[in-house]
Order: sequence, then structure tokens, then C-alpha cells
Amino acid sequence: YGKNTIKFLRLHKEGKKHFIKEVEVCAHLRLTSPQEYLEGNNCLVIPTDTIKNIVLVLAKKNGIPSLEQFAIDICNHFMTTFCQVAYVKTYVQEVPWQRLHENGAPHIHSFICVPDGIRFCEAEQCRNGPLIVFAGIKDLKLMKTTQSGFEGFYKNEHTTLPERHDRILCGELFCKWSYGECRDFDFDCIWKKIRECILEAFSGPPDCGEYSPSYQKTVNCIQMLVLSRVSQVQVIEVVLNNTFYNVVDMKNLGLTNDKEVLVPVEAPYGSCACTLGRK
Repeated sequence: YGKNTIKFLRLHKEGKKHFIKEVEVCAHLRLTSPQEYLEGNNCLVIPTDTIKNIVLVLAKKNGIPSLEQFAIDICNHFMTTFCQVAYVKTYVQEVPWQRLHENGAPHIHSFICVPDGIRFCEAEQCRNGPLIVFAGIKDLKLMKTTQSGFEGFYKNEHTTLPERHDRILCGELFCKWSYGECRDFDFDCIWKKIRECILEAFSGPPDCGEYSPSYQKTVNCIQMLVLSRVSQVQVIEVVLNNTFYNVVDMKNLGLTNDKEVLVPVEAPYGSCACTLGRK
């Protein structure tokens, strides 16, 4: 049991300059006895309102140095404070605020919300067990307008999809990875590096791109690049929910449409998923 959707903004000031983290936290506990379920005995139950207040107090006292460290702080607090807690799991996601820039100069106290992917993390721990940390990015929308195709696929009497050697590749990406044994990592630096790997593997070199024969191959390229460059990542899961675009037929309008006007296919849409880990 636990408390979901604990939302708050943490404001930190250094002189005139302000720093913000707006997050949403879910904290779940498993107790050493299920007596509240079986017998209606609530003597060990930590109320969910108390859970919420603990999260807020930890944000006040410790700040949020990184999402992962804040999740670790929550796990550590429940494990060290309450002997009846057998397991704790914490999920934290961040609202994508970025500092506003005016004429190239960073503003000291103004921010803009940029929907370029939502950062999240999870930390979980069993009593007398290791602390396990996951991190990721979701709702990251990506598109490239060429250097993508889909050919040579299996066909039978139900196949109507034509082969394409030049199409738009577009999708909403979910990526989650595990760190294995948690050490003193620079979580912010690692997260930024993995995001850069995702963008590079999806798009290819900036002057020419890189051909993608399928959504599946693009998913694998993302995973392989991350594992090759970020040694701290042990297992990485990538889900790419596909958005397809069809070229509008404008012959009846007396126009030739050379892939200049396209419409998205609302439903159904495809999805490719893969989990890849080190040996």
C-alpha cells in the first residue's frame, strides 16, 4: 500500500538565482505482517498521509540533488525509521522545466516547461537486501523525415502493407535502465549522456543521418549505443510507440503531392519493445 501522486515544487535559492525541481512521487510499502488485511489490525500501518508528509519533509531537509538520490533518501528513511517495513519502492518523475534564456543570457528566476521527454526514476529495497535503482525517460517524441524504410517483411494473403524504402520514422519513446549495484554515481550526468545516446542513435550523423530498416532495428541501435558508452547501465528497456503518416492523394485536386503533405494514422498504431542486458 502507499501514497500516489505526491506533487510539489522544491525551490532552492543561491543569492538572487533560483533553482527549481517540480516532481511527482509515489511511495509504496510492504509491512512485515499482513495483519491489517487478514485481521483488520492496523497497529503497524503507517498512514498514507504520514507517508506523504515524510516525502515533503525530506524534500525540505535534503533538497533534491538528483531524482535518483531523492528516491534513495526516501527508501533509506523508511527502512531505518520503521522496523515494520519489509519493502519500500519509490517512483519519482520530474516536470520538464528549463531555465529561460533572454538574448542568450540565463534568467535568474524564470523558467519554461519544454515537452522534450519526462525524466523518472525508481528505487526499491527489501530489508537486508540491496538497494536497486532504475532511471529513465518517457514521452519523448522523435521524428526523422527520411532515411527510414520497411522492406522484405513476411507476406501472406492478409498482407496489404506496401514495402517502403523512404518513409517518415516517428514515435513516442519510453526508455528505462537499471544501474545494478548502486554506488556514488553522478546520476544527472549519466541521464544526460544516455539521452544524448538516444538522440544520436535515432537520428544518425547530423549531416547525412543513418538508414533505419525498421523500428525494431532503431530500438536495438539505441540500446547498443547506450551499453557501449555508459558502463553503469546493466539492463536497458526501450519501447517505441509508432506514429505512421500517409501521403495525401491530391490528384483529384489537380496537384502532385511528393510527400509534402501527410496525415498521421490515428489508430491502430504499432509498438516495438526490447529489453537488452549485459552478459
